[in-house]
Amino acid sequence: MKRQLYQKLLQHLPKKEFTILTGARQTGKSTLLIDLKSYCKDEGIPEVFINLENKTFLRELNENPLNLLAYLPNPEKRTVVFLDEIQYLSDPSNFLKLIFDEYNHKIKIVASGSSAFYIDSKFKDSLAGRKRIFNLLTCDFEEYLKLQGKEDLWGEVVRIKEQPQAKSIKMDLLRLEWESYMLFGGYPAVIKENSIPEKIEMLQEIRDSFVKRDIVESGVQNEAVFYRLFQILASQIGQLVNVNELSNTLKSRNETIQNYLEIMERCFHVTLIRPFYANLRKELVKMPKGFFMDSGLRNSFLNTFTPINQRIDKGECWEQAIFRLLADKYGLDGIRFWRTADGKEIDFVLPNENPPIAIEAKFDERLTKIKKYQIFLDTYPDFNFQFASMQPWSEDFFRKFI
Repeated sequence: MKRQLYQKLLQHLPKKEFTILTGARQTGKSTLLIDLKSYCKDEGIPEVFINLENKTFLRELNENPLNLLAYLPNPEKRTVVFLDEIQYLSDPSNFLKLIFDEYNHKIKIVASGSSAFYIDSKFKDSLAGRKRIFNLLTCDFEEYLKLQGKEDLWGEVVRIKEQPQAKSIKMDLLRLEWESYMLFGGYPAVIKENSIPEKIEMLQEIRDSFVKRDIVESGVQNEAVFYRLFQILASQIGQLVNVNELSNTLKSRNETIQNYLEIMERCFHVTLIRPFYANLRKELVKMPKGFFMDSGLRNSFLNTFTPINQRIDKGECWEQAIFRLLADKYGLDGIRFWRTADGKEIDFVLPNENPPIAIEAKFDERLTKIKKYQIFLDTYPDFNFQFASMQPWSEDFFRKFI
């Protein structure tokens, strides 16, 4: 199965701009590059694949970016050069700028890497107009099912979505898969593993080993504080992220906590969504809410994989799941939340949609009381307000949110 992002990368292959693929570790960036390499080979497009974890390649390209020319299979034809793990170059921005400015007629670079190499603003400044960045997240629910070879279940979801009155005899199976997705998340290797203990072990490896690489590459000084901050954020999904409180709890400076939060966002582990207000100035100064980009990683930091119905935090699990669905469907940039000074709140607001959307996530439909949200409805009557509930489980979930 090829990831959904594959088609967008394929469409960008003929473009003059370089293609930069980034995202959290273990999401399948290298696999996507290999898929694109195979496409080039099948189509007779000259290509070369260089993994910069290989110290020989890394040393040569660091010594002189023009050493890349020696690897081109046919100097007379434009070649697609796949560079895996480009963040290991000593100066990726300068390397890409030089190759683009002098050799874009001969070379199209498709590079993958962790976000550490473009945290620095010079990446954006020096490569303006020379690159397009594609972000690869962990798998969504469609990819989750297909990666397990359960295309029939995804076909059932499609049927439900296309037929407003359709009922499905497979709803119990779909619920089992959905609950597993909520517990173990969307890392491809975790999805393909059938053993639950092995899934948990894999997520612990991502938590302890691969996140540690982000720590090292991002220059984090206090690893213990960084991990503890991760644990706190995992325990307060959907709550306001108060830097002052976190600073006091972790006995660290506000600037340190703010820096660590930015690194977590840049590395695609955590997202901070901003509040929605009609007054933009207020939106920019108010506290955000925090969510994980993958529920499996969140559960690993909590060190619990108890079934959803047995958890005291099932409401938070559900809100986390709805956040990820909205991120997959609408993108991260447009997701907001609404909150008043006295604590009245709407979990998710999508003001850029037409019509704009407001969603309140409640695990149990019996907890939904429309009167609690009357102030929002009166203030923003043009919003399409709806509840997102998991219980009772029904086909409407897929029609509304998948």
